[in-house]
Amino acid sequence: MKRLRRPSRPPIDLYILLLLGTVGLAALLPARGTAADAVSGASTAAIAFLFFLYGARLSTREALDGLKHWRLHVTVLACTFVVFPLLGLAARGLVPVLLTQPLHQGLLFLTLVPSTIQSSIAFTSIARGNVPAAICAGSFSSLAGIVVTPLLAAALLGGAGGGFSADSVLKIVLQLLVPFVAGQLLRRWIGGFVARHKKALGLVDRGSILLVVYTAFSAGMVQGIWHQVSPVRLAGLLAVEAVLLAVMLALTWYGAKALRFGREDRIAIQFAGSKKSLASGLPMASVLFGAHASLAVLPLMLFHQMQLMVCAVIAKRRAHDPVGDVTGPAPAAAPRAGASPGTRSG
Repeated sequence: MKRLRRPSRPPIDLYILLLLGTVGLAALLPARGTAADAVSGASTAAIAFLFFLYGARLSTREALDGLKHWRLHVTVLACTFVVFPLLGLAARGLVPVLLTQPLHQGLLFLTLVPSTIQSSIAFTSIARGNVPAAICAGSFSSLAGIVVTPLLAAALLGGAGGGFSADSVLKIVLQLLVPFVAGQLLRRWIGGFVARHKKALGLVDRGSILLVVYTAFSAGMVQGIWHQVSPVRLAGLLAVEAVLLAVMLALTWYGAKALRFGREDRIAIQFAGSKKSLASGLPMASVLFGAHASLAVLPLMLFHQMQLMVCAVIAKRRAHDPVGDVTGPAPAAAPRAGASPGTRSG
């Protein structure tokens, strides 16, 4: 007799549980007064160090080599920074029926952040897609997001993001762009060290993001903004995000087919073009929204877990596709990237 197999459980990301635990800690013990100032200063330093590591990990030569597969990367960038924001703007029509104005602002910010790297690579590999292309696409998206996301936020969110003044622009440059450029310039000397200690520095990455989350949600608790989110509104947000993810998964898959990409490239486009990075989005929200960051990052945190669960199922199914199932010309081989640009929560 065959053994009955237990149904596989949805992939619950352990890091999401840590994030939720951090939110719970902020709710029970929010930082106030002097402690809040200290935590805020530590969070600012952590964000700068985070983007310094991003710069030190990204191989400039591999990124430039990846431009040979430019059609794929342009498609992913268009999905990430054009199609997603247009859908976010369209969701404005759901206010106040399903979403409140602050939740819509958070949803719109979610559509502006860059794509993931680590999870896009992992799912592309499981589905037997073009892994080198997924590495380059995720790297390009993260690099572009450092500049494009703040610009889009300033244009589309306006004063709702806590005020996009000259001071805000200066903060973005000092906390995000300058550390990233410094990491790139020093990569020649510290790149080997970063690669050898990837796991340990990955823990620093995630610890920094947890600190950012604690700072943002502590400020939200002190200001009492959580009274604005009822269970009904939260359910409405989840429903809207489920539709958003479904639309992007369909557009990236069938759109890539219409553009005559091969199967392996279509897989890379679907996973890189339909996902949003928690690791990049949380620090950016902290800089852009300041004390209002807690509500701004809530949609991103929920979307991140949703995309992991859904994409894991899709990747497993794609892995069983016939090898000869190719639409259009065979995919151009992207350059073999050395290693993932580092461990990220994605």
